[in-house]
Amino acid sequence: MSKYLLEIGCEELPYKFIPSAIKQLKDGFEELFNSNKVVYNDVKVYATPRRLAVIVSGLEKEGKDEEKIIKGPVKKVAYDENGNLTKAGEGFCRKNGLNPEDLYIEDDYLHAKIVIKGKSIVDLLKENVPSVVLKLQGSHFMRWADNDEKFSRPIRWIVSILDKEEVKIKIIDKESSNVTRGHRFAQQDVYINNPDDYVEIMRNCCVIVDQDERKQRIIEKAKEEAEKLGAVPYYTDDLLEEVTFITEYPVPAVCEFNPDYLRLPEELVVTVMAVHQRYFALYKDGKLINKFITMTNYIGDEFENIKAGNVRVIKARLDDAVFFFNEDTKKPLSDYVEDLKGITFQKGMGSMYDKTQRLLKLSKLIEGGDSPTVQRTALLAKADLTTSLVFEFTELQGFIGADYARVSKEPEVVCEGIKEHYFPLNADGEIASTKEGQIVGIADKIDTICAVFAEGKKPTGSSDPLGVRRAALGIIRTILSNDLKIDLTKLITEALLLLPVSTQGGNVIEKVKNVANSCSTRLSGKVSDEIYEFIIQRLIIFLSDKYQKNILEACAVNKNPLKDLRDYLNRVEAVSTLDCPALLECANRVLRILKEDCNKSVNKNMFKEPAEAMLYQQINTVDENMDYSAYLKQLEEINPSVEKFFNDVLVMDKDENVKQNRLALLTLLKSKYNHIADFSKL
Repeated sequence: MSKYLLEIGCEELPYKFIPSAIKQLKDGFEELFNSNKVVYNDVKVYATPRRLAVIVSGLEKEGKDEEKIIKGPVKKVAYDENGNLTKAGEGFCRKNGLNPEDLYIEDDYLHAKIVIKGKSIVDLLKENVPSVVLKLQGSHFMRWADNDEKFSRPIRWIVSILDKEEVKIKIIDKESSNVTRGHRFAQQDVYINNPDDYVEIMRNCCVIVDQDERKQRIIEKAKEEAEKLGAVPYYTDDLLEEVTFITEYPVPAVCEFNPDYLRLPEELVVTVMAVHQRYFALYKDGKLINKFITMTNYIGDEFENIKAGNVRVIKARLDDAVFFFNEDTKKPLSDYVEDLKGITFQKGMGSMYDKTQRLLKLSKLIEGGDSPTVQRTALLAKADLTTSLVFEFTELQGFIGADYARVSKEPEVVCEGIKEHYFPLNADGEIASTKEGQIVGIADKIDTICAVFAEGKKPTGSSDPLGVRRAALGIIRTILSNDLKIDLTKLITEALLLLPVSTQGGNVIEKVKNVANSCSTRLSGKVSDEIYEFIIQRLIIFLSDKYQKNILEACAVNKNPLKDLRDYLNRVEAVSTLDCPALLECANRVLRILKEDCNKSVNKNMFKEPAEAMLYQQINTVDENMDYSAYLKQLEEINPSVEKFFNDVLVMDKDENVKQNRLALLTLLKSKYNHIADFSKL
């Protein structure tokens, strides 16, 4: 079995492009080999800022021969009346390299079996590798020199080796060789004579090509340096990925800044370090300290200039933050609320001030009361958007608002609520812990979702206006994590009614028509149904890692889960434990018989068979007030009576009145099943 190495050497690639390029290259090579019936064991893609490398192991020297049945013209066209091939038949043979004896008739058409010889792997690579590479897609691709083709960055060298032999290819204006380049501060002309040696040779040239190994080195080196100070490094997955893809050989350097900057809000200092400068903040005994780690892509012993340069940069950024902080806190946070009138929330949906007024009303509806701290949180939740510091560091909205609220002497729960109403910040992010953050956060997210759908801008596969998928997931996680009982259907209706309506039009009559159309569309139920479906699908996706999808759907069809998410989850948990095929069979038999529910009441006096009376009595013993696990047990206990009913009773009796009474009895039984799930989906 053979091994193939391809390395594309470039000028520094954008770090955001690299993860996508890794996946695209892996998919591209796998598709190439699979479509050509080439056996291989694995496709491994490595990436650094200056190179994309593919190593394919377990390659066969040639693709497998493929047998194929081809279809020709109809028999009467392929042969003349004497049974000889016509010009059409001869043309079919010439085109496919066939002899007359290779032909046969099937379904009145000419057919033949041909064998497509598998290509040698060398030819396959020469013909296809350039196109696989040039199919890579990403933002801001460029042309360089006189080339027409685009790539993320100019290609400077190519290595293409199968086992110990070069496979000559050309991509844009560069031809391949067996010469690569090491780290910028290490050996440049490096010869690769065997793909097996590639990773180790590059490591010796101070290039760690394996991104997973590089990422682990960053973590370990950061921890080592932090431990020397008795501290621990802070980093997020995003920061770790970015540093991984901007370094080929990460080396840590510890820098120190003026401790006076620690008087700034902690989130601000950490954001400046992590997001803006790609530094690892350091914590000691749970407190941020005035030191940080930067991962350099440098090989050598002279770090003083590097450290001094990084300290200069962070000082400038923190000086800006100090200035904005001092200016912003000259007045209380509440004074910024009025300025929200100058910020548009969304076209046609008013300003952020309008949104704030809606949050006040929706928060009151959710809480079912008029808590001063909840209302204060709703009023101030968006106020920091008009401050200079948030304008400069937009990712700190909420965090800055919380700090400014503390400076303004607002209650601590209000400060936390302002910060937490944005939670969770991502799919796995922290959930709001305060009542204020939970209630205002749900109100904020519902308002955003309703505004997007009301304007007909619901998310698609490639578009998600204002992050409504994340908002829906945030609502679901907040409610389920805190065991909240909230009727989202009522909240959605109220949120839609609170949204502004279009007043555009050339005259008064047109304006009135537009207002009426906006209101009728929202009240018709179409928009709300779209929102229900959207959130329910988010709910099912969220829970599908833990529960079977058919169970999630069965419990969502019979009752709208949005009326009480906790109740829905309780039903899902109970049904997930169900192990009674007989119950499922009987329930589905009932559902098959009842094409539609019978709207009549059960008349005991019309029972003809003992099984009818027995089933009716058993149905009435099922208590819907019990917890769902016990409720399912009740359904299992009455199931023998259901089976006996079907054995002894003909539902479709000739007497229409008897028939309708039995259908009414089954409708009553169906309602008991539907109390927990739609059994037809189980």
